[in-house]
Amino acid sequence: MQSKLDYSWRSYKISSGQDGEVYTEVPCRTDRRVRRPDVAYLTPELVAQFGDVPTLPQSPPLIAEIVSPTDIAEEIFLKAQEYLDSGCLEVWIVFPESRWIMIMTQTQKLTFNQGSTISTQLVLAGFSVAVEELLA
Repeated sequence: MQSKLDYSWRSYKISSGQDGEVYTEVPCRTDRRVRRPDVAYLTPELVAQFGDVPTLPQSPPLIAEIVSPTDIAEEIFLKAQEYLDSGCLEVWIVFPESRWIMIMTQTQKLTFNQGSTISTQLVLAGFSVAVEELLA
């Protein structure tokens, strides 16, 4: 799942000419601790600003977290809110077993399931993919 999201965001970034960087498990500082989101996208401006720092001083603007069977739902939602409170604009929470994806921003929460096409809301403009393609 992590590699599919990484590949999808990276391929789209390249084909659309939007630049920036896609990372897996890049350390970032939230307002509470250092986290490592499963997949993250940094805009070209943030890549230029932070370069190759060992730990980003804020959350990336676009993050995906993949829920494992041992994760506790409340903790996942609190982690997403922590990212949003620390500079992230959009968090994708991926539920592979129940086969749906939630997007959280500061102002909305959207859910997508099989048969849906999921699209970025605020970051990596124009990216969309069928939910089945990511969850297959």
